[in-house]
Amino acid sequence: MTHERLRRACTAQATLSTPLGPMLVARTAEGLAGLWFDGQQHHPGPLAAPERPDDPLLQRAGQLLQRYFAGEAVVFDLPLDPQGTPFQRLVWQALQRIPAGDTTSYGTLARALGAPQAVRAVGAAIGRNPLSVIVPCHRVVGHDGALTGYAGGLPRKRALLTLEARP
Repeated sequence: MTHERLRRACTAQATLSTPLGPMLVARTAEGLAGLWFDGQQHHPGPLAAPERPDDPLLQRAGQLLQRYFAGEAVVFDLPLDPQGTPFQRLVWQALQRIPAGDTTSYGTLARALGAPQAVRAVGAAIGRNPLSVIVPCHRVVGHDGALTGYAGGLPRKRALLTLEARP
């Protein structure tokens, strides 16, 4: 999946303010295509899509993120349209089944996908997750529970896990 394909698919974008820094949110005609922290690895850079902070889907995403960062239990019931390979999409769908407050390991996730030998491929797909927070890649940790590999940076990963650990 190239950033160019993503840039062509996006129909609207906006910048959201969060406690962990600004986030770019973008959509296609089908749903949310991306939610990236500033400075995040694999950030697509400038998009050709118009700035549309009034777009209903982008507004709804922002509202749900506000509630999430306020510590509320939130279900991100939004139409999603992440641009990726079939394998990446399979991994991203699996991430959505990890409950808030829980974590899993890369190996456990690979086994759950029926691909126990594909731990590195699973990790690579997780690293390319274009929907930070909403598709909770921050809930995947090393086999020993260590915080590893978060495209948004380990301080953000730690903050998101701490936020979700609150009763």
